[in-house]
Amino acid sequence: MTATVNILSRAPDTDTIGGRIRRAREATGYSSAQLARRIGVKTTTVAGWEHDRAAPRANRLTMLAGVLGVSPTWLLHGLGEAPAREAIRGELAVLSSSLEAVKELHRRSGEAIARLEEQIARLS
Repeated sequence: MTATVNILSRAPDTDTIGGRIRRAREATGYSSAQLARRIGVKTTTVAGWEHDRAAPRANRLTMLAGVLGVSPTWLLHGLGEAPAREAIRGELAVLSSSLEAVKELHRRSGEAIARLEEQIARLS
């Protein structure tokens, strides 16, 4: 017999609705202002939701879920799939690659500075 797995067979996410909204927003890479623009509210409204000073109405909750790529049930109750960490991993890979490129440029700059200093010392 195979076990049936559904959203109720997992432990719920114990974060607050505001914490789940913030985590989902961060997983998508949106700033608070970008999310606010996408769903047609003020940035202060998003901040209020994320700090649990207010909760989104049903129509905004549905919009939030769609924009953030999560289910309304997860936002409200923490049941179901949390935001995909793939977006964060992808962003980390891009940042790591950029950091390595900057390190290489830094190394080459150091070598160029050393050559210039040698030339100046020779000419002095």
